[in-house]
Amino acid sequence: MSEFAAYLEACQTRINGFLLSQLDTPQPRLERLYAAMRYSVVNGGKRVRPLLCYASCEALGGDPAAANPAAGAVELVHAYSLIHDDLPAMDDDDLRRGQPTCHRAFDEATAILAGDGLQALAFDWLSTLGDWQPATRLQMVQTLARAAGPQGMVGGQAIDLGAVGEKIDLATLELMHRHKTGALISASIQLGALASERASADQLQTLAVYADCIGLAFQVQDDILDIESETSVLGKRQGADIARDKPTYPALLGLEGAHRLADQLRDQAVAALQPLGAAAVHLQQLADYIVQRRF
Repeated sequence: MSEFAAYLEACQTRINGFLLSQLDTPQPRLERLYAAMRYSVVNGGKRVRPLLCYASCEALGGDPAAANPAAGAVELVHAYSLIHDDLPAMDDDDLRRGQPTCHRAFDEATAILAGDGLQALAFDWLSTLGDWQPATRLQMVQTLARAAGPQGMVGGQAIDLGAVGEKIDLATLELMHRHKTGALISASIQLGALASERASADQLQTLAVYADCIGLAFQVQDDILDIESETSVLGKRQGADIARDKPTYPALLGLEGAHRLADQLRDQAVAALQPLGAAAVHLQQLADYIVQRRF
């Protein structure tokens, strides 16, 4: 096993243990709700956002384990977004992470409530868990709220839904994905930096440039995988974007052009990390991982 593979495994084990330790209830009447929440959070997933949170924290000299609540909070928001995206009113998907989507495994009402619960719980964790200064805690809450709301992920989803069947230009596609996907990935990196409580303004700006590039690269690679990968590997229905006539990078740039763009964004992200030196090695490796992944 390579050093980076071992690092990924260690981080995934850390976040999975933390998530399981927190997603429980002593109230029997809430067990079905919590079962749906656990099903949607701990049932697979690459944990890219927690990985970026941990790597950002350690790049500034912080203890990655101290970032658990921040890493967990961003994963909860990501999981909630997937639950709601999969609903019949949105993408109407039956498969997620190789398993039936939450509304198929439970029911639509429970899925909606599970998503709502995960979103609220994310901010509960940021506001109560961890050992951070009050100013840091407030900045974390603001960062995640902006990334998850109309200025970020929710706004991007609204643009996405409105663009189905339309011919949009590259600038509009980039705007959509910087909101829908990039904002939460950027928040993961910012939250990790804030969790270290060592971040200077210059370091936060360095990480913001990295996050901007790698967040968009993640979506470009997602669009590529919708064409090149298989349902059994992706864990969700392959070709779903094409079937829904959604605008994608391969549709606008061609498959080869989309690959070139992903590589360019990866290179820009890695170059932005230079001021952080060797401490940012795992962020560099994660940039490669994001554009080379097959699921």
